[in-house]
Amino acid sequence: MGFEPDRQEWIRRAAELVPMLRERAAETEARRCIPQDIVDTLHASEVLRAVQPKRFGGLGYDFRLAFDIAAELGRGCGSTAWCYGVWSSHTWLVGMFPERAQEAYWADSPETLSSTSFNPARGTVTVVPGGYQVAGQWDFSSGCDAASWVLLVGNGPNGQLFMMLPRSDYTIEDTWFVSGLRGTGSKDIRVANAFVPEHRTVLIQDMREARTPGRKVHDTADYRIPLRSLLSFTLASPVLGMAQGVLDVFEDQMRSAVSTRDGKKRAEAASIQIRLSESAAEVYTARLILHHDTREIFARARCGDMPTL
Repeated sequence: MGFEPDRQEWIRRAAELVPMLRERAAETEARRCIPQDIVDTLHASEVLRAVQPKRFGGLGYDFRLAFDIAAELGRGCGSTAWCYGVWSSHTWLVGMFPERAQEAYWADSPETLSSTSFNPARGTVTVVPGGYQVAGQWDFSSGCDAASWVLLVGNGPNGQLFMMLPRSDYTIEDTWFVSGLRGTGSKDIRVANAFVPEHRTVLIQDMREARTPGRKVHDTADYRIPLRSLLSFTLASPVLGMAQGVLDVFEDQMRSAVSTRDGKKRAEAASIQIRLSESAAEVYTARLILHHDTREIFARARCGDMPTL
């Protein structure tokens, strides 16, 4: 790109999608996955490539920007924001793998998406020449319907492994019948018997200590940060956006609501104003905490003062 928008431009792009996402939220929940045309819209707006490494077609912003975008999208549709956060976090996770694995992942398109599952309880990993033989079932794989790869955690001989498998190596089991966030499509992944070469694996312990192969591939602060220091914000930021979305809708409704008891506008009631103010302060405070903590994490990573977890 000849022109690289600043961070606020990406948040503005996300904000422009909020009315459409809010209008389509009920449909998304009913479908139990993100509609493909919404996925296409996210791609077209380029927000999905905002924190992707430049080397593989991304725009190379630090991972913090994804949290702000997810929080903005959450004002319109919680499920879409959740999947956005998950998909964006995977561009960071894939960037930790050996260079050869990253090249395979983005070989077909810079718009490649993947899902994950971190629960190895029902999976088996067997050492074979050149890699591992993998089988089993993994749960809660958000955004899997739109993904062409999956990242799975398995119990390897030297500790837990993060493994990268293409869509041809697994099937999706439709198990996602829940009451909330149905649109995330967090279904099960079943692997019958797939070979995963050594170069498509990373030790979870190396990710926790920020000493992955990707640190040599991408010389940025993102890859000097331990896994657990940052990954939880991926799911916290969409929830923050959902809370803001509730406030937005409530405030809009109160503007036109009239009390059946005395005919006065409900927005003028002191009890409504107090409760709205309290809730707004809670959401604003949560946003400040997220910004403070992630800013400090990146500042320490840039200075080489990052603890391992």
